Amino acid sequence: MLNIKKILLTSAAALMAVLPAVALAQGEIDGANTAWILTATALVLFMTVPGLSLFYAGLVQSKNVLSILMQCFSIAAVISIIWMMYGYSIAFGPAEGGWWGGLSKVFLAGITVDSVWGDIPEPLFVAFQMTFAIITPALIVGAFAERMKFSSIMLFVILWSTLVYFPICHWVWNSNGWLFQLGLIDFAGGTVVHVTAGVAAVTMAVMLGKRREFKVSPLIPHNLTMTFTGAGMLWVGWYGFNAGSALGATGGAGMALLATHMSASAGALTWMCIEWVRHGKPSGLGAVTGLIAGLATITPAAGSVGPAGGMVIGIMGGFICFFATHYLKNQLKIDDSLDVFPVHGVGGILGTLMAAVFISQDLGVFSGNGYAEGMAMGSQLMVQVIGILATGIYTLVVTVILMKVVGAVTSGNRVSVEQERTGLDITDHNEKGYSM
Repeated sequence: MLNIKKILLTSAAALMAVLPAVALAQGEIDGANTAWILTATALVLFMTVPGLSLFYAGLVQSKNVLSILMQCFSIAAVISIIWMMYGYSIAFGPAEGGWWGGLSKVFLAGITVDSVWGDIPEPLFVAFQMTFAIITPALIVGAFAERMKFSSIMLFVILWSTLVYFPICHWVWNSNGWLFQLGLIDFAGGTVVHVTAGVAAVTMAVMLGKRREFKVSPLIPHNLTMTFTGAGMLWVGWYGFNAGSALGATGGAGMALLATHMSASAGALTWMCIEWVRHGKPSGLGAVTGLIAGLATITPAAGSVGPAGGMVIGIMGGFICFFATHYLKNQLKIDDSLDVFPVHGVGGILGTLMAAVFISQDLGVFSGNGYAEGMAMGSQLMVQVIGILATGIYTLVVTVILMKVVGAVTSGNRVSVEQERTGLDITDHNEKGYSM
């Protein structure tokens, strides 16, 4: 039987080393740490616009390229507003109880130019965490690409972020959160970002149904050059995502960056080699998909492992996500258009589990991130499983409810057959991505 009290006591020291800890105490601003988080904030925003936007836009048909760009861009704008209004307060407010942060910081009440979070300005911490709140619902865009109404998307994203992302962010990353207190290791978003986005994605894909042409005619990416460009931007931006989660210009940030790079490289090569063996040729699409799988998988463990551990996790991510992708599409016949669940969801789950394995001193490579005295790998794995199940099941239930509510408000979430045939660029925005 799991001894929760023992886990809480024995994991405290390890948590301080491997989590982006929420430091409520006021202190003096550290110039080096502030400069790095300013840079990391820009890098994480760069992941969504233009990185993820271009990555996804190149994968769809040309008649829908602008709709993808518009969805990602609009999500960035609307989430920024509601994060300032109440999202930050729900996620990082000081309310006790473990489930949400309360409303004491709505419209950033009490946060001034002199406010400090740890040793960086609190307005900067607000902005850094905002970029994570932006990219999480933007990831889900890949699941319903080419068939969901723009009005439904925007309403869903606002409600989903309010009821799913903001509370789960509090659970995992706020020191008052119940999963933080339990000892969950999630350095940069294995559960908060990738499990929530992945579960929501596959749920929406099932509820919306397949694209009209799915498994009928080839749905070939219209511009892989665009996708490669976006993938490169994501690779670079992920340095801010993972290394920035150390919340300082520290050795831990440097190691997280190196582990992230090794995992990305290993994931890309693994996926590419599997295709080479199975199909006779390595594909560019496979290489960039493997890259993203490696990045997603290392995210929760980036603060717990060194480069060797990162490489192994990347290999595992590339291998497992490859077969998950094929199983979902070919066996289950689920049209998760751009493979959000098998890459981000499965990768996030795998990385969250592996964080409990690779945190050991033998595999973690650098000191300070080993288990707290008396903490067994099995106990930590149990905590990780609890974190995955809690965030995944909660996301599933709320997503189902929200899809039904939004569909009722907007008279159906899906575009008509004729609109789908014409393309969302014209039907949603009365524009074309290309003039020729």
